[in-house]
Amino acid sequence: MPKARKGHKGYSARDLREVSDNPEWTKEDFAKARPFAEVFPKLAASIRKGRGPNKAPTKKLVSLRLSPQVIEAYKAKGPGWQSRIDADLRRINKIK
Repeated sequence: MPKARKGHKGYSARDLREVSDNPEWTKEDFAKARPFAEVFPKLAASIRKGRGPNKAPTKKLVSLRLSPQVIEAYKAKGPGWQSRIDADLRRINKIK
């Protein structure tokens, strides 16, 4: 990667003019468009989609409705609020 020039302030007006010729798409343009995976199949196949399944899931995904006050109180203590709720429920129910 080339080093940035000292005092360089980004793109010049000329640079911006050279790349500004990007007209809005017409219906015909959209009709001719092809999906990314069709145009670049190898690249599309190489891109990872999501986290994928856990090798050994230790928890189950559930939907749980909690009052806004409970959520705000846990979130106010920072990241990991869901794990803290899990830990508190385990402690209350005496589950190891």
